Amino acid sequence: MSFPVVNGLRGIEFGTKGEFRDELIALILQGKKKATAGTLEWDYRTNGEPIEFVGEKLAVLNNDGEQVATIQVTRVDVVRFANVPDEFALAEGEGDLSGDEFRKGHMRYWTKLGLTINEDTEIVLLYFDLISPMNNESGL
Repeated sequence: MSFPVVNGLRGIEFGTKGEFRDELIALILQGKKKATAGTLEWDYRTNGEPIEFVGEKLAVLNNDGEQVATIQVTRVDVVRFANVPDEFALAEGEGDLSGDEFRKGHMRYWTKLGLTINEDTEIVLLYFDLISPMNNESGL
C-alpha cells in the first residue's frame, strides 16, 4: 500500500487511526509537534515509498483520509534506533524529554503493531513546520 495523494500532495498519517491520531493532529495544529518518526523498513521500503525530502509539502490526513493541514519538511535524518537524539524527542512533542524516553515509548508502540525493533533498526526522523491548517471556509 503506497502513501495516498491528496490535493496533489503526498499524504501523511500520524499514529494509528482513532483517538491517538486525533491527539497527534491536535499537537501539530497547536504547533507543539514538529517531528515524527517512522521505520525505514516497514514505513518506506515495504510500501515502495521514497523518504521525504527537505522542502516537500505533505498533506496531514485525519481518520477519514481528509486533509486537515499542510506541513513542510525541514530536515530528514536516518539513524539507528539506539541513536535517536534528545533533540528529536523534544521536537516530536509527545512528552518525551530524551532519546531514552522516545525509545521506550516507541518500542512499546511498534511492538504492539507487531514490528520487531532493535538497536540497529533504521528510523527515519522527519522534522517539519506547519504551513497551513485547513478550515471549512477557505479549504486552506
